[in-house]
Amino acid sequence: MSAEHEHNGQCHAYHEKLEIIADEFDQVDVEILRIKNKMTQDLYAKREKVISEIPNFWPRVFENAPPEIDEYIQPTDAEVIVAALKNLTVERFELPNGHPRSFSLKFEFSENEYFESSVLEKKFWWRCAKDGWEGYVSEPVDIKWKPGKDLTNGLLDLAKKIYEEDKAGKSDEKSPAREAVMNKLDDTNLETVSFFNMFGYRGRYISAEESAAAFKKLEEKRKALKEGKAVDEEMEDDDDDDEDEIEISPDADELAVSIAEELYPEAIRFFEEAEQLAMMSDIDFDDDDEDEDEEMS
Repeated sequence: MSAEHEHNGQCHAYHEKLEIIADEFDQVDVEILRIKNKMTQDLYAKREKVISEIPNFWPRVFENAPPEIDEYIQPTDAEVIVAALKNLTVERFELPNGHPRSFSLKFEFSENEYFESSVLEKKFWWRCAKDGWEGYVSEPVDIKWKPGKDLTNGLLDLAKKIYEEDKAGKSDEKSPAREAVMNKLDDTNLETVSFFNMFGYRGRYISAEESAAAFKKLEEKRKALKEGKAVDEEMEDDDDDDEDEIEISPDADELAVSIAEELYPEAIRFFEEAEQLAMMSDIDFDDDDEDEDEEMS
């Protein structure tokens, strides 16, 4: 055996050991989510009762949102959020028996000039594919826009139509809806699309049954690796590349996770910081007025 061959064999062995450890860390993260959800449910209920009495709590929170959220909020989106957002709720809806990474975002709105919908709820399921991929999948959510007020420029309606066609087995690569959304996306700067495009995100199409079978296979692989057994890497053809071409908000899963795991849990902090910034702004404004009065006297 050559030295190079021996070195490659050692590297492969180290890689497998590191893969096992990395996977164990990931499983710890999953269990922490499960435990944290159980321990914080009553606290979130208590918090919601208090903040329901605070005017503009959630608009203030979004005004002070971190960059990874704020970059997706366009000026017109901000108008809706500031004027109409009443409440936000995050729920790990598959618990206690399902995967703790699955979650929903529920936005509640008052009457506004853009849409009729008073509640917009977006669910993200954590799924596993037969090729080993893990991530979020979702379904487009309908928004009842008022005439001429569609902030997604028709993209959300098209995403919804394509999803329904796919679900019914009636869609193909040349369907009118697919061609329409691809043409619109070609003419659109994705950095300037509406926050509400998030409601059209779908991700890969993976059924609950396929995911359950894939997770079972993944557990068998984990067990075999821990026992030091050889595992065949079965690579499946990825036929979902084309779905990226019709995704009207490609990073919506990352945006949603930032809302669920940063903005929502830390809402009190973001609100208090926003209040402090507003107070400092008022003080600066008063100082400027005093300076102007002194100059005029």
